[in-house]
Amino acid sequence: MFPHLDLVLKNGIVVTAGDTSLVDVGVADGKVVLLMADIPAPEGCTVIDVDGGYITPGLIDSHVHIAQSAAKSLGAKSADDWTTATRSALGGGCTTVIAFAVQQKGGSMQAAVDAYHELASGNALSDYSFHVIVTDPSEEAMTVELPRLIEQGITSVKIYSTYPALQLGDSQILDMLFAARKHGVTMCTDGSLPGLPSSALFLNARLPVVHAENSDMISWFTKDLAARGMTEPWHHGTSRPPIVEAEATNRVLAISEIMDCPVLFVHVSAPDAFKVIREAQARLLSVYAETCPHYLLLTGKEMRAPGFEGAKACCAPPLRDNPEDRERVWENTVNGCVTVVSSDHAPTNFYDPSGKQLGLTKNPGNNPRGDFRYIPNGLPGVETRGPLMWSEGVCKGRMSPSKFVELSCTAAAKLYGMYPQKGTIQVGSDADFVVWRNPTARRPSKVTVTNLHSACDYTPFEGHDIADWPLLTILRGQVVYDGASNEVIAQPGYGKFLKRGKSSLPGPRNKWLSEWRPAYEEDRAAKAE
Repeated sequence: MFPHLDLVLKNGIVVTAGDTSLVDVGVADGKVVLLMADIPAPEGCTVIDVDGGYITPGLIDSHVHIAQSAAKSLGAKSADDWTTATRSALGGGCTTVIAFAVQQKGGSMQAAVDAYHELASGNALSDYSFHVIVTDPSEEAMTVELPRLIEQGITSVKIYSTYPALQLGDSQILDMLFAARKHGVTMCTDGSLPGLPSSALFLNARLPVVHAENSDMISWFTKDLAARGMTEPWHHGTSRPPIVEAEATNRVLAISEIMDCPVLFVHVSAPDAFKVIREAQARLLSVYAETCPHYLLLTGKEMRAPGFEGAKACCAPPLRDNPEDRERVWENTVNGCVTVVSSDHAPTNFYDPSGKQLGLTKNPGNNPRGDFRYIPNGLPGVETRGPLMWSEGVCKGRMSPSKFVELSCTAAAKLYGMYPQKGTIQVGSDADFVVWRNPTARRPSKVTVTNLHSACDYTPFEGHDIADWPLLTILRGQVVYDGASNEVIAQPGYGKFLKRGKSSLPGPRNKWLSEWRPAYEEDRAAKAE
């Protein structure tokens, strides 16, 4: 006897990170309950004929900034709120996002989480969760609040070692590392550790994720360039050459090895940084990498656009000048060096005094092309990530559909404690799907901001060719985006908060390079005897 079914997807090719199958998908109460050929649809059940197209899991973007600006101190504001950002996500096949909640100095982490719950609850269209940005790692925060947040399903935190409003000192950073490793949460650092590279570091189930750039090098070059009047948008890239990323990557790898901390490097863009990561992987270290579509598809030439247009392409690490660097990113994305592809959606409007225009208004040298030091970093991309990777990866034969799924959702689900609820299609998983057209029925188009659902007034991929856009996005068994009409059907409040567990990727190896190790490891060893 067949189970009760609300929805059946028929005549599709189901794609997971492991394989592809010619099976129908049966859904009940928002969950996958049946995978088999020729499912008979009961009366009252919605049937969608995929007509030979592909059915992938709903995509996951685990690194987005919503209602948050990295240049808030300059007066910058995000272009998106929780409604527009998650509407945009669904329009590109992304059914789950993880954004950032910021603890205020002197405040509690719980208060930060509560504030972001208030922003997201009732407003999100996609499912969502939070990383917590910690600015005050007090004993109370580390010993009481952090375990409590883990119980609430928030298993990742982020710290900064720059920006006065967010900055932690060395001893505070060590306190955070100690607590994060002990409790098995994700910790992210962004900025410059005194004497160490700039980094955006995540530890999930003891897995750090690192955005590596050498902050002292960047500061020195920025000061020198400004003194010489070289402040045009493309000099953002001049101040952060590829060696800045490669050097920091190598140093963080050494630090992580001596601390027995697996690492995931985010936003990797420099070929020499990939080389260092690949060599560490060959030594069987637990080292992972993330990149973004803009490093696969754009170059530093975008920052040399006429007038001030180059500000639209300013992000960190910067887009690389050498087109060959893009090919190296593609190679490492397909050959297994890269674990996950994210968007780092960080939108500020271009035609807005609180957006990219700050590079013109806060312009002490009165350079008619602006001052890169005051241009808010970041690009919009949560909606275009999936279609670009499907078009440039799968449709052009660079990767298989299964590899696309691995990079776009499965790896993120495992990394951030959501698998197998999210990131795959199996019995018991959430019924989150993207339906892609049969290759014979694809509808080529071009990216244009007027067809996107973000509140951002531009896209860095304007005019880029798209082989196919999602035909349908389905979240928990409900069609939330119709590609035929380009309409997001879901309403604010449909998105649910995800209570996450710990990562299912490998944690520490418990191999040490000296006699030192955390005292709690010795206590655990003693208890095990």
